[in-house]
Amino acid sequence: MNERRILTVGIASREEMKRRTIAIAKGERKRLQDEPHVWFSSLESLAKVLSERNMLLLDIIRRAQPQSVAALAQESGRAKSNLSRTLHSLQQIGVVEMVESSAGGRKRKAPRVKYDEVQFRYPLGNVA
Repeated sequence: MNERRILTVGIASREEMKRRTIAIAKGERKRLQDEPHVWFSSLESLAKVLSERNMLLLDIIRRAQPQSVAALAQESGRAKSNLSRTLHSLQQIGVVEMVESSAGGRKRKAPRVKYDEVQFRYPLGNVA
């Protein structure tokens, strides 16, 4: 049975993210196994990257398994230049990876979705 791959995303202020990173780097704190790997400074910044349009794009990538960005552009109806920027943003948070593929003797980079699900954590009160 395949285990679901889940990306956990956290929301924290820039100051809190910096404090957490420094404490982990100094060995004063350990990163907990269930802690988010990816952090955003606001719900708005998370919503920009994981917008409805980008979630639809992730679904197209999973379903169609395009062999190149050009093939994804054709499948999605989006401009290749726009897709390159979007894929870069999705790569930065680790949702998408670009894998080398060979089609017709040419090497290309093909987008692949690395996760089955995205969860996010947002504290509703003060977090130390």
